[in-house]
Amino acid sequence: MKIIVVGGGGREHAIIKKLKENKQVEEIFALPGNGGIAADATCVDIGAKDIPAIVDFAVKAGIDFAVVAPDDPLVLGAVDALQAKGIKTFGPNKKAAIIEGSKAFSKDLMKKYNIPTASYETFTDMEAALSYIENCPIPVVVKADGLALGKGVIIAETKEQARQAVRDMMEDKVFGESGSKVVIEEFLTGPEVSVLSFTDGKTVIPMVSSMDHKRALDGDKGLNTGGMGTIAPNPYYTDEIAKVCMDTIFKPTIEAMNKEGRTFTGCLYFGLMITEKGPKVIEYNCRFGDPETQVVLPLLESDLLDIMLKIYHGKLDEAEVKFADKNACCVVMASEGYPQKYETGFEITMPADKNIYVAGAKLKDGKLVTGGGRVLGVTETADTLKGAIDAAYETVKSVNFENAYFRTDIGQRALMAERK
Repeated sequence: MKIIVVGGGGREHAIIKKLKENKQVEEIFALPGNGGIAADATCVDIGAKDIPAIVDFAVKAGIDFAVVAPDDPLVLGAVDALQAKGIKTFGPNKKAAIIEGSKAFSKDLMKKYNIPTASYETFTDMEAALSYIENCPIPVVVKADGLALGKGVIIAETKEQARQAVRDMMEDKVFGESGSKVVIEEFLTGPEVSVLSFTDGKTVIPMVSSMDHKRALDGDKGLNTGGMGTIAPNPYYTDEIAKVCMDTIFKPTIEAMNKEGRTFTGCLYFGLMITEKGPKVIEYNCRFGDPETQVVLPLLESDLLDIMLKIYHGKLDEAEVKFADKNACCVVMASEGYPQKYETGFEITMPADKNIYVAGAKLKDGKLVTGGGRVLGVTETADTLKGAIDAAYETVKSVNFENAYFRTDIGQRALMAERK
């Protein structure tokens, strides 16, 4: 089989490495891929949002199967365009991808179908949003309605911060048109859990849970990023909570999307908060999370391509989906200054025999050099969480590039939870 994977980050590298395990795979093309992905796939210089070029390449190259990994092309309708040409795909169509493409849509869906989430209000008028803030409890969460590279969510600790967030989004357009509409919602407290799930619109099979570390600095300080590291499984996600989530969140969400005529197939990501009143949805993503994928897929013992094909054919209930009874830790190595200003172009040296996913790097004169904010995801697995964390940081020591930065406390919160 010839496969294309749309995207060019660490998540896509993890997907490609897993797909390569299937002996039916002849060749994988990454569109656009990156300098590190080039070791595992043929990179083609086509942007992930250039849907006409993606479709044209897929047709001419005789592609058998396409995996659309990032949110932007999914929301723009890449799956619809590929399927219109008869190409089998993994990922939701445009109508279903709105579950991430519009936070207002997803909040309204949860309200309509009684899926537990934070209370909220939606605004298209800036003055109305500013007026609402004057009477709402603090802290409060301000979200840009549309896609914003994972950065369109502001937790405001003061009313002034909340007002500034609204102005930034609606007046100054810091997230472009994504901030034309904002959602202002109740601030929830409790441990966060990420649960990726396979679904064909009928069956939903959760993957192993994970814990992301969004803040740039140790101790969960600093700015929000795309994610500085992850561990799996998440110790806060007990069997009891998993059952509650299946009954009150996972199945009801799939059924709600069906009732809305927006049947979801692919990977549906549930961002959850385990509150005192039970688990609630913070957000939905219409695809594999990044860097959650980098700890979840290494624990998948079943064949990823087989699962994806079963989903395409609506036969997920016939697929074997099995995860190893182990732990995984991914430490993200970034460019100093991320997520703000940072320099790139520095040569990367790293061991070839380790599980390192390349997120932001390019080839220059035959050498791998840094090319983004998040550069690498160093992942290790072990029988225990502490073992996985220690192994990941040991591997980090063997990776070198100028201005490398990483958090030193990935997984520490999870270790504390394990000890309780």
